[in-house]
Amino acid sequence: MASASVMLVQPKGELWEKIRVELNENVNTRDQDLATIKDWLKKQPHLPDEWDDRCLMSFLRGCNFSLEKCKKKLDMYFTMRSACPEFFANRDITRPELHDLMKRAQGPTMPGLTPSGRRVTICRALDKRMDPQNLNDAFKIAMMIGDVRLMEEIEGVAGDIYILDASVVSPSHLGKLSPSALKKFFICVQEAYPIKLKEVHVVNTTPLVETVYNIIKPFLKEKMRQRIHFHSSYTALHEYVPKELLPTEYGGTGSPLEEINNAWIKKLEEYKDWFKAQESLKANEALRPGKPTNYDELFGIDGSFRQLAID
Repeated sequence: MASASVMLVQPKGELWEKIRVELNENVNTRDQDLATIKDWLKKQPHLPDEWDDRCLMSFLRGCNFSLEKCKKKLDMYFTMRSACPEFFANRDITRPELHDLMKRAQGPTMPGLTPSGRRVTICRALDKRMDPQNLNDAFKIAMMIGDVRLMEEIEGVAGDIYILDASVVSPSHLGKLSPSALKKFFICVQEAYPIKLKEVHVVNTTPLVETVYNIIKPFLKEKMRQRIHFHSSYTALHEYVPKELLPTEYGGTGSPLEEINNAWIKKLEEYKDWFKAQESLKANEALRPGKPTNYDELFGIDGSFRQLAID
């Protein structure tokens, strides 16, 4: 198994310097920026008074050290923790339903970085069976990995690349997709997490995948649409992602995806107590200055998703 010590290899040398520039990070002033955000957090009656410095620094980096953008993202992050208990409660990977699902639907982040300093995450299902609860739990696991990265991306990265394997997508899945769950997940990823989504690659495409994409496409900004690529072969994928960063299952020279996934299961097990402690850190709408967040307005489908901001 890939050991936890080699997960999320951190940038150094010239790549570290390059990422600092891309993130607008000034090593001489970042501690002051962190102190400013911590002071702001203490003054928000509806938000937790304190949070881990590493998480806050991850938010600053994901927001290019824009203090106002960071405040907005943090507010939304803690709001989503309250609004979506199906994603943020009972986050214990040793629970049989979560542990089993992570074996059947893998979504691990790979340890290495691309030459431009981006992290690669690969999502694939190994089982065609799916029900609505599986979808919510899959989103829960994805955000558990995201939260671990808030803690363990010590130096920050220049963005994220997602590879989505559509090999087991079947017609039966279409009727089981919940627009409400999808929208909540999209809001979490795009508005609540400090993610810089640079590329999305869909592999093992079929005409059915095109149908699914055409359903989702109207909800995506043009900028996001331009970042989605479809590949009928792994050779085409290798033009975007170096083979050394890909597992053997995708024609790469890295560790097998199964090993990386097992290492992530172990890592999530190590964070069991941390996840439990995090459940109380969320927005309290009763204490929010001004108008409380209206979840019905935030998540209302009404025929279309709200346009989401894309970094």
